[in-house]
Amino acid sequence: MFCFHTLGITVEDLCLADPDPRGGHERGVRVELRLLGTPPWRGSPNASQQIIADRAVWRADFLESAAGGPGSKDRMHHHPAMIDSEPGPRVFAPGLTADPMGWLKHQLSDVLPLLEAAHVDAHAHHASAEALREAVPEVVGTVATVLGEVRAGTLATTPIRPS
Repeated sequence: MFCFHTLGITVEDLCLADPDPRGGHERGVRVELRLLGTPPWRGSPNASQQIIADRAVWRADFLESAAGGPGSKDRMHHHPAMIDSEPGPRVFAPGLTADPMGWLKHQLSDVLPLLEAAHVDAHAHHASAEALREAVPEVVGTVATVLGEVRAGTLATTPIRPS
């Protein structure tokens, strides 16, 4: 997780069980833009504080099907304008599959429109969005590294079956 005062980016390896057994599992990396919660201060001025990665407002899933294999990019999609952390339908974008990390870099370079689309007061997060913009190379590099580990079979090996 990357934290920028009021905004956070989560990066997680993911293996989802496909509801259609003929399709196999989906494996890859999920990236979410989240609002960070602000719990009350606890302890001394130097005490570690809670960081709450609260409401998700945008998601990109860099997924590939087991049938398509590593590098197929056949299930990569995003969920713009998440409302109450719910993703809504998958949106497949040609730029996302053509150049996944370039597409991600572009999306994260200006998150204010992503916030507005999710009905979030973007003005309240302007300074955090600027800090995120400066860290985009590191965030994208981390996503690329985790995706490489998933493709190599060292991460996201056990499917999650939502209840």
